[in-house]
Amino acid sequence: MTVNLMIATFVGAFIFPFLLRVCVDPLIKNFGPVGGWLFAGFVVGTCWTLNHGLSMIFQSGHAWVDMAWAAGFGLWAASIYSGDSLPKSIPTFINAIIGGTLGGFILSCFLK
Repeated sequence: MTVNLMIATFVGAFIFPFLLRVCVDPLIKNFGPVGGWLFAGFVVGTCWTLNHGLSMIFQSGHAWVDMAWAAGFGLWAASIYSGDSLPKSIPTFINAIIGGTLGGFILSCFLK
């Protein structure tokens, strides 16, 4: 993997959890449940298009990373950085693993 691909992969993996952390609360506070739908439609769709449609994230071989893992681990790291203790953040870590694994399994059921 070249340095350019490493940088693009890191930035691509950073974008989604960063926007999730910054945008979800204000959208939900201002628009209620519709704010969640707005986030899902605009931000998730845009991040997916950047990372997978434009291949910003480089994946070699047959490995896959579901966006739920990126979001879960990104928010887990952010919760520790913002002052939560490591034991308090373990449920987020476990839910990220379960959500990413479930998402990947569901995708593997119909994507070949």
